[in-house]
Amino acid sequence: MADPYVSDELRSFILKRIDSVVQIEALLLIRSGAQSHWNATGLAKRLYIAESEAAEALNRLCATELLICVDGNYSVDGIPPQNLELLEELLGAYSRHLIPVTNIVHSKSRRIGSFADAFKFRKGS
Repeated sequence: MADPYVSDELRSFILKRIDSVVQIEALLLIRSGAQSHWNATGLAKRLYIAESEAAEALNRLCATELLICVDGNYSVDGIPPQNLELLEELLGAYSRHLIPVTNIVHSKSRRIGSFADAFKFRKGS
């Protein structure tokens, strides 16, 4: 389904690489330049989430090459240029069109749930 606020390329990027709004908020904070490197403790305090949730989000972002992790510090410095371009597009769209972007993120978890439901045994099956 086409969305006037989110390009097809950005939609695909979100569906492939972003698992939660926490990840977007982490990227937004890290990219803001308030400080160039963050750790899970600092991010957790700033986003009011558990440190384990922050660490999970940061590690996932590193795994998808949206952040670089060195000794427990996370930064966008050094990520591939094509990822930086998509990251900038994502953060711009998120700041201007919050609901459409978060709907895409949440649709991913609904799709996974629907897929998992297909494998549940039903009473009487």
